[in-house]
Amino acid sequence: MSQTTFESLELSQQVLQAIRTCGFESPTEIQAKSIPLIMNGQDVVGRSNTGTGKTAAFAIPAIEQLDPALKQVQVLVLSPTRELALQSKEEFDRFSKFVKGITSVCIYGGAPIDRQITALKRGAQVVIGTPGRLMDHLRRRTLSLEQVRLVVLDEADEMLDMGFREDIETILSQTPAQRQTVLFSATMPPEIRRITRQYQNNPEFVEIQSKYKTVDSIEQYYYNVPVGRKADALHLLLYYYMPACSIIFCNTKAMVEVLAEDLSRHGFSAVGLHGDLKQAQRNQVMGSFKAKHSKILVATDVAARGIDVENVDCVINFDIPQNTEYYIHRIGRTGRAGKEGTSFTLLSGREQERLLVEIMHSTGAHIMPGLVPTPDQITQKRMQRLMGAIQEELEQTDSVLPEYAQLVEQFAQEGRDLSQLCAVLLQRIAKERRITISPVATRKLWVEQTKKPNQQNSRGGAASAWVRLSIGRRQKAAPNYILGSIRQHTGLDANEVGKIEVSDQSTLVEVPKAKQAQVVKELNGRRILGNRVEVSLFEKKPSRSGGRPGAPRRGGNGSRRPNTTSR
Repeated sequence: MSQTTFESLELSQQVLQAIRTCGFESPTEIQAKSIPLIMNGQDVVGRSNTGTGKTAAFAIPAIEQLDPALKQVQVLVLSPTRELALQSKEEFDRFSKFVKGITSVCIYGGAPIDRQITALKRGAQVVIGTPGRLMDHLRRRTLSLEQVRLVVLDEADEMLDMGFREDIETILSQTPAQRQTVLFSATMPPEIRRITRQYQNNPEFVEIQSKYKTVDSIEQYYYNVPVGRKADALHLLLYYYMPACSIIFCNTKAMVEVLAEDLSRHGFSAVGLHGDLKQAQRNQVMGSFKAKHSKILVATDVAARGIDVENVDCVINFDIPQNTEYYIHRIGRTGRAGKEGTSFTLLSGREQERLLVEIMHSTGAHIMPGLVPTPDQITQKRMQRLMGAIQEELEQTDSVLPEYAQLVEQFAQEGRDLSQLCAVLLQRIAKERRITISPVATRKLWVEQTKKPNQQNSRGGAASAWVRLSIGRRQKAAPNYILGSIRQHTGLDANEVGKIEVSDQSTLVEVPKAKQAQVVKELNGRRILGNRVEVSLFEKKPSRSGGRPGAPRRGGNGSRRPNTTSR
């Protein structure tokens, strides 16, 4: 397969010219195997990992089959997300650059539908879109699929995971029965196979193992930290490694917002990306990240689907992925095309450790345990970087301005100690660059990592009291989020907080009695998971049976609380 060239695939000169302009020398394996089949009109099922060139594998043969004189939709591409749809449109535009009369339109939710309607009326041979917005256009009769010759289901497994199965079937039912259907997917669950049997005609299966296995080219580490201390651990890792470009994954939109805000507040250049952002906001976020104005992108799995950013130094799983496939897709953002990459996964508790063990068994990856760096280690690492930069400057003597050399000579003539001068200047640089990290709270985090599980979160028998927060399971609250917010806004350490009991509409938190009023004052009115929270004192009475505590008395009568989730 290494002997295959784009010229040997019998492509037109216009498409070959576009390929050469893009700088591509030879096709990837998925391209070399899929392009001839699609050009021959064969239905295809392609399976390969992220970053193997799947988009070009269907875009190039699709362009070759288009009739520029026919201003009707001839190729329809379904994508799970706006980002992936836009990426596909860019590929169609690149490869059809020298083919006159070819127009592609990208339609997706979150953007003005009127502009999309106008673009469709002008005539386009290629339409790339998300299922939801495609359905909108079909209902409005602003999109006709009567002339479609080729349908591409891109990242079909992801579309099914997002609940688009019925939309996909409705869209396919409105295309000609004689169409060609191509499906690409990273996995082949039963639902994909059912669609293959129902909507494809004797498809050819093309399965590719990436030349560079995602998990083999990436150094992978995990850190098991106390509940509620993930943000602290994340800060220390970022301080220590100082990645120029990194992606941090969270499982929820709310956590993306909370974490992006927290990082920005602590001086990190971070932006958040999730499905609730308007398209203009998403474009702004991605523009900032791709231009390296923002060094950190905090994102959900779905929002990050289809994002193609080069030279991502590391991927950090702030929340452990929901399954093995998500883990592979996440860390696959770094270490691409054979380059080295690093991934960090933050855990809290044995259950999350168990999930990570399952991921290791499924992927065959060796994910190594690590200790979060201490403030002293961070300071030493940063000082090494500073000394390395100074050493490079010393080797380039031409870069030293004469007036600075004269100033040093003047100090020497005055009898000053030049070593002391260097120390003072280094101290000033270290202060300006914030090389030294405050050890007060962060050292406690490092010490807590070395404790046994039953030693953590113990208040040492101190008198305790309870506070009530107006947020619960219905607002997606969980003990670790609650603890993190308490620690962040009140200054309490994790070991000062006792039980956290989450019910449907509220949460009870055990805190030191001496700090109960402080917690209420500092936390009341704050936002947790995007919700403004009311906090009040709570007198927790033991139940008559001596079992779990009951709710506060109202008018002399106790009422039972719903079942709770405890930390």
